Amino acid sequence: MKIALAGAGAFGEKHLDALKLIEGVEVVSVVGRRLEPTQAVAAKYGIPHATTELSEALAQPGLDAVILATPTQMHASQAIQCMEAGKHVQVEIPLCDSLADGEAVLAKQQETGLVAMVGHTRRFNPSHQFIHNKITAGELNVQQMDVQTYFFRRKNMNAKGEARSWTDHLLWHHAAHTVDLFAYQAGPIVAANAIQGPIHPELGIAMDMSIQLKAESGAICTLSLSFNNDGPLGTFFRYICDNGTWIARYDDLVNGKEEPVDLTGVTVSTNGIELQDREFVAAIREGREPNASVAQVLPCYRVLDQLERQLEG
Repeated sequence: MKIALAGAGAFGEKHLDALKLIEGVEVVSVVGRRLEPTQAVAAKYGIPHATTELSEALAQPGLDAVILATPTQMHASQAIQCMEAGKHVQVEIPLCDSLADGEAVLAKQQETGLVAMVGHTRRFNPSHQFIHNKITAGELNVQQMDVQTYFFRRKNMNAKGEARSWTDHLLWHHAAHTVDLFAYQAGPIVAANAIQGPIHPELGIAMDMSIQLKAESGAICTLSLSFNNDGPLGTFFRYICDNGTWIARYDDLVNGKEEPVDLTGVTVSTNGIELQDREFVAAIREGREPNASVAQVLPCYRVLDQLERQLEG
């Protein structure tokens, strides 16, 4: 399977590392904003073609699929561009930063029948899969999720500490992970509320946000997000269930007493990015809808749209 990667930044390299581990996959083109650093990434990973134009990558002979790890604002239009070229597409989270754009991507997927998947990595992390397997087996139900998503990002930097060409967003990007995961674990969301802190004078975004969610099942979720947190970074999930408590940190899981949970055998890898890329490749090969398809995750973006209108109101 021949794949192109668009977005040769910090997250793009995580996908390139993951794709090396999947049998029968070849990355044939990499797309970046500036040619010289894009060529450097191509050389590092042994990729034969580097370009600054997605259209040039889409024209590569025998190309099957594209992974988009480009700036948020480009995701929806580029996903549509890939499907119009007849290519399967996996777009990094978030799918869009407006509901209308997300609906347009779904319409194009339904028109073409191609695999269109979104990188909602939390569905794939072994820690969250462990909980999900217990839920689907009828062993437990979520009563409450308490989630903290904390960064120290008062300047426009990426995960590697390099200057970004675009502005990240707590609601449309970072909250999307938890809104979708809560619905995945507890069922459809029926109520959502949000408040936010002051708008940053240069970045033009709120640096702190608090979100409350309620699922049809009665379960609730409290999500706190910050770009102002000068302390332990990342996202920490506390699952308070009717039959146990767990705390998930990235791919690790402990119980309520901080005792490690052995995740051996839950998945074929401990890397969530690799697992989502494996799902993308498998869905294409098997001609089926992937977990975290555009259709499956769009309800999350409907909630984000509702919250945005609430915040603006």
